[in-house]
Amino acid sequence: MNTEILLNVTPTETRMGLVENGVLQEVSIERSNRRGIVGNIYKGKVVRVLPGMQAAFVDVGLERAAFIHAADIHGPAKDSEAAKRQPDAITSLVHEGQSLVVQVTKDPIGTKGARLTTHLSIPSRYLVFMPYSQHVGISQRIEDEGERDRLRKLVLSCMEAEGLSDECGFILRTAAEGAGEDEILMDTRYLQRVWGKVQERMKSADAPSVIYEELPLHLRTFRDFIRPEVDKVLIDSRENFSKAQEFAQSFVPEVENKLEYYPGERPIFDLYAVEDEIQKALERKVQLKSGGYLIIDQTEAMTTIDVNTGGFVGHRNLEETIFKTNLEAATVIGRQLRLRNLGGIIILDFIDMEDVEHQRQVLRMLEKVLEKDHAKTKISQVSELGLVEMTRKRTRESLGQMICEPCHHCDGRGTIKTAETICYEIFRELLREARAYDANGYLVLASQGVIDLFLDEESQSLADLENFIGKTIKLQVEPLYSQEQYDVILQ
Repeated sequence: MNTEILLNVTPTETRMGLVENGVLQEVSIERSNRRGIVGNIYKGKVVRVLPGMQAAFVDVGLERAAFIHAADIHGPAKDSEAAKRQPDAITSLVHEGQSLVVQVTKDPIGTKGARLTTHLSIPSRYLVFMPYSQHVGISQRIEDEGERDRLRKLVLSCMEAEGLSDECGFILRTAAEGAGEDEILMDTRYLQRVWGKVQERMKSADAPSVIYEELPLHLRTFRDFIRPEVDKVLIDSRENFSKAQEFAQSFVPEVENKLEYYPGERPIFDLYAVEDEIQKALERKVQLKSGGYLIIDQTEAMTTIDVNTGGFVGHRNLEETIFKTNLEAATVIGRQLRLRNLGGIIILDFIDMEDVEHQRQVLRMLEKVLEKDHAKTKISQVSELGLVEMTRKRTRESLGQMICEPCHHCDGRGTIKTAETICYEIFRELLREARAYDANGYLVLASQGVIDLFLDEESQSLADLENFIGKTIKLQVEPLYSQEQYDVILQ
């Protein structure tokens, strides 16, 4: 498989595209005026404790107070006898006005503030350092038991060499597969230096303030996305290409020879058709090659994906047609989840399959596609209603939330009232005005489509209304009005 990473860097925005075999699989966008804050560590102040929700709001200097649940709070109180009897009692863990060192686990999304934890973690190329845990874990993506055992012994050996045996914990990331003792030891020492600086700031900083900031997207890409199967990384900014080379030399030397500067006149995202794919990822309907299609609806509560056969009629029988459509849909759904960065609860409405073996194969295909997904996913079996429920870990805004906003004309509903409906609303409004006020006449301001309907199909109704109220009704097009906007002015 040919895998390339594209980095389009400008002073205002950085965009990363992960392309596999010429097809865009993931895209990340970071803007300089609203960078993501997942991974940032803050010294905050508890502003409100909510015993009924077992949670608290913490001011970390953001526009909205952030949210922390009792289960995400680490502290001495958790080791007390009272805390053992009632481990989730928020009032025994924090109080209003208390300073708290927290880390962001979820960006603010929509009307919700950031989600926090006090279980701090600092990632590097191969390791994740956990200062308040004595656990040594290994990424589930490393499946070989021999390799897992080797890495666990390697980390324990490095911890002992650095005198860290009983003080902290580590998680070995997927990138650690095949890493040697020197690489693991170098990462361990780097993380200790970073943690030392964080501890210094924890003591001296006032609340609320930033103690540790995550790397910008173009550098975070080297740490989180570059794996052995990545063939090259193209960067279209000479200045940031130089910075990337320096970063790679210091922290990820094995990828330095994969970096390439792209000097072409044609934008790098246009060259790989990434712009077109981003545009398609904002659409509700996704076409399947067979002729079927998906309908993807994202709401605040959940995302629903409906599978339809569309123009695909098959060749043998109905069950075979449905099975093939669902198989193709499972592959496309896996890609769309990554591309759109959809998270939370996701309901998949595959076309009903009678054959249990077909259901199993479709689920297996979905699981196989999601193995490449860096976000944690969980899939249920097919329910009695023929639905597949799944979750995908959400830490940042989806692609649509990042680059779009609710429509001002329809208030995010996705539909607007018809011109006919608005005409009848205006008729009712004119009647209300006629009964409430003694005016000489009325002027209706509305959009072109509504006025056209008044002058054509509803002209007789308008004339009847004028006779009924005994007043003149004038019409005027207001070009700036949307179809749902109108005004009735007394004259």
